[in-house]
Amino acid sequence: MMQRITVLTAICATMIAVHIVNLVLGGALLSFGIDPRNLATAYTIFTAPWLHADFGHLFSNLASFVVLAAICLLNGIRYFVKASLLIIAITGALVWSLARDNIHVGASGWIFGLWALVITLAFVDRSWRNIAIGIAVAFFYGGMVLGVLPTDSYISFESHLFGAIAGVGAAVILSRKQRRIASPETATLKFWS
Repeated sequence: MMQRITVLTAICATMIAVHIVNLVLGGALLSFGIDPRNLATAYTIFTAPWLHADFGHLFSNLASFVVLAAICLLNGIRYFVKASLLIIAITGALVWSLARDNIHVGASGWIFGLWALVITLAFVDRSWRNIAIGIAVAFFYGGMVLGVLPTDSYISFESHLFGAIAGVGAAVILSRKQRRIASPETATLKFWS
């Protein structure tokens, strides 16, 4: 349990530290946001989630991130890391390929990915725990679905939309991996139950 708390604390501390460094540098780090279809900056797929426009943006993202990441961490640190890498890579690639010509920064794609992942797990893994968590997340965070709509030109709805798509994909991919690892007896019992 302490290791999971340490991982979550380290991620949040890193986001805060990066934001403080960005402030000291006068916003220079924002150039590491995703600049769609610019081949020279494709690497920013992995730097953009750590950057935020201002403290309001950072703390609103951290509030949701802490809850959704903690829920995902219930499946273990390894699962969380794999899910996060898939979500960040898929979201970033889709934003880089298809989003508007703006610089896209923030962890919201990652957050929407975690949100969609925990809800999707209720359908793909169908354990009572995942179903209960999925229902609770859908109830308390159901309003997030509106975030995938283009409501404000300063908000990257593309990151939200593609993050949710990536979260569904990550849940399916990671669930299939776990099923392949299961022994034939376990797989047979799971199939027929």
